[in-house]
Amino acid sequence: MVEQGGGARVAESAFLVSGMYCAACAGTIEAALQRVDGVLDAQVNAAGHRAQVRWDPSRTRPSMLVRAVRGAGYDAVPDAAAPARELRRRERRQALWRLFVASFCAMQVMMFATPSYVASGNQIEPDLRQLLNWGCWLVSLPVLLFSAGPMMRNAWHAVRARRISMDVPVALGLLVTFVASSGATFDPHGVFGHEVYFDSFTMFISFLLGGRYLEMSARHRAAEALEQSLAGMPETALRLRADGEVERISVQRLQPGDRVRVPLGAAFPADGRLEVGTTQADESLLSGESVPVLHQPGDELVGGSLNLGGPVVMRVERVGADTRYQAIVTMMRDALSQRPALARWADAWAGPFLWAVLLLAFGAAAVWSLIDPDRALWVMVSVLIVTCPCALSLAAPSALVAATGALARRGVMVQRLDALEALARIDRLFMDKTGTLTEDRPHWSATEREAGDEPQAQAEQAALALARWSSHPLAQALASDPRAVGRAQAVDWADVQEEAGQGMQATDPTGRRWRLGSRAWVQAEPGLPARGQEVCFGPVGQVQWRFGFEERLRPDARQAVQALQAGGVQVALLSGDDPLRVQAVGSALGLDLAQGGATPEDKLAVVAQAQAAGQVCGMVGDGVNDAPVLARADVSFAMGHGALVSRVHADAVVSSNRLADLVMARQLARRAIGIVRQNLIWAAAYNAACIPLALAGYLPPWAAGLGMALSSLLVVGNSLRLAR
Repeated sequence: MVEQGGGARVAESAFLVSGMYCAACAGTIEAALQRVDGVLDAQVNAAGHRAQVRWDPSRTRPSMLVRAVRGAGYDAVPDAAAPARELRRRERRQALWRLFVASFCAMQVMMFATPSYVASGNQIEPDLRQLLNWGCWLVSLPVLLFSAGPMMRNAWHAVRARRISMDVPVALGLLVTFVASSGATFDPHGVFGHEVYFDSFTMFISFLLGGRYLEMSARHRAAEALEQSLAGMPETALRLRADGEVERISVQRLQPGDRVRVPLGAAFPADGRLEVGTTQADESLLSGESVPVLHQPGDELVGGSLNLGGPVVMRVERVGADTRYQAIVTMMRDALSQRPALARWADAWAGPFLWAVLLLAFGAAAVWSLIDPDRALWVMVSVLIVTCPCALSLAAPSALVAATGALARRGVMVQRLDALEALARIDRLFMDKTGTLTEDRPHWSATEREAGDEPQAQAEQAALALARWSSHPLAQALASDPRAVGRAQAVDWADVQEEAGQGMQATDPTGRRWRLGSRAWVQAEPGLPARGQEVCFGPVGQVQWRFGFEERLRPDARQAVQALQAGGVQVALLSGDDPLRVQAVGSALGLDLAQGGATPEDKLAVVAQAQAAGQVCGMVGDGVNDAPVLARADVSFAMGHGALVSRVHADAVVSSNRLADLVMARQLARRAIGIVRQNLIWAAAYNAACIPLALAGYLPPWAAGLGMALSSLLVVGNSLRLAR
């Protein structure tokens, strides 16, 4: 539930939809949902079989949305694990039964029809031939009423909604074939003639259901793999109370600041930091890292990852929807509920194409009724079947959804499917510095004495204890350094105060005031310049110790930049940091443009200028100040550890925090767009080759059905190569 302007509430619900076989089905379901009073927006993804609906809770209810989907001839359940599994089980069971009935009956029909094929002249008596036709008609009834039932219902609902779906020409061809064959069975000398086509009728339905069953199985396997990987968050946690006792509570009751014990083999219940113990964590879902990651005290832990090393104690920092795990779940569901631009383009052409198919089929029947009336019927049926653009409608969404799943397993969570097309064409990539090209926190690199005779270990202990009270990034980097663990507990500071932008001030047990912060703050000399990245410590008016920090490039920054440049992408650095440090990083990476001191407005201007020059621009960032330019870029990435607002505005989130995954994402996006083109070319070539054959009378209905099923399977199979 979200609040909009004026206090109005808008609910967002995700549903898993069954019974969809083509992209036109998505349009039928969208139209049915949008007719419900209170529905503000509905998006249905044919490849993911998911619907995302925004609705007014004061005017409608989720049950009304489900009823609307069912009224359109489909089924829907909330996109949660248990009902989704039950829906898949029911859908698989029904599909298997329909396929079995169609295949079994098709074999019986072929057995009855075989004597008519092998006999010549008058070897079969008319009454015996009539009896065999009656047998074919009787055995074909279950195929029409049960196996082909969903196709008939979907076509009927589409016609009632004044829409044309892929099932309309298929259902029309089946009905014409069955009605004409039934007429020939009941009255061999009547208007329908004496030829029956029950064998083609049942074989076509068998082939079509077989192809749809295989496509459904592939989709179910992908959904189950994603569901299994997203089922890692535990339901309870072992919270440490102030008295040291352990209590088992629901993870819903966890709060930031709680200390939690995590046993060996359990999942971390929230995002936080390791306090006690050393362990390894399986973060394969959240970061794409297949090798367990070593964590020491002070390291960040991610909720949903598995504790593989030993029992540890963590301090909770983020819970519920703020955790990276829940962000991944939300992003994946949102992405799978979208319909990409390429799919919308295919949908836009599918309607006119189907109308053209209907006109072509009836025109072919009219022409053949003059040439050879006995063949007019099955020529029309063959044209209706062979031109059904199922492969065309699956070409784009199947490839993009497969690519999205593959990227998710590698730690790149796509939030907008259209971003893959822009990523494949990108030729200019702008990157932030801190947290993107360099690690998100500076490293404590040196401790230098400037005055006093206090031992270094004692001074560090006091400074670390004071740094734990501060929220400044440098103080946090000092306090969270592995060398600080266990050393900040022994100093008892009193009257602790923080001066925003300056540092910390506190009183020691002797009553002496100490400061930790900028050189000018500790020295009490406003305007005194700093010596690089530093935190100073000492009594008010005297800097006794200096803690120096340095920026470190991410381990894979050089290789990633070089790989992008080798692939034809111009890489530039845009940062609000000190221009000298930005230039140093740019020089180390061999970048032509490294602009420091850039405000959010400056970044926007640079990206807009590049776009005006015709370049497809990408942006990678992690901070709040990156959000505007992330929204402006053609394709944008936010680092997984970055600010929430930057992750919201980005097209994809690199939850692995590995720059090498940007290179992988671009390569996979280029492959995905290439496969979309292959799928579209195949669909067009298939129709271009088979339509003339059907019009010329060389393609019987059963062969047309086999070709249509195989073409759809080829498109889906080609797309699934991306999932490997």
